[in-house]
Amino acid sequence: QVQLVESGGGLVQAGESLRLSCLVSGGTFSWYGAGWFRQAPGKEREFVATISPSGDRTVRADSVKGRFTISRDNDKNTVYLQTNSLKPEDTAIYYCAIRRSAGSATSARWSEYDYWGQGTQVTVSS
Repeated sequence: QVQLVESGGGLVQAGESLRLSCLVSGGTFSWYGAGWFRQAPGKEREFVATISPSGDRTVRADSVKGRFTISRDNDKNTVYLQTNSLKPEDTAIYYCAIRRSAGSATSARWSEYDYWGQGTQVTVSS
């Protein structure tokens, strides 16, 4: 059974950084593209970033370009989201998800993801 466990969230001040991690177990990690999504209270789930199974292609939402970086380590079955220059509007629950795909495929559509983690809270104070 595929399981995803996020970690690394917390309470920080505006301008600070966090590194989110997502450990995947129960599957062949290199067969899956990975993505990060977030959901703030009262708002819809929002795409943040995605990375292809091979790690050679990434896509980020315009709102996080230049501040967030997605990466993966297939040997460690882990996908990361480095978040820099955090803003209060980045406050949300951050979810990791994976989808069966190949090569350089990516997707920003949450409905295309097969497995999800439980989420990690990121709170940014002003």
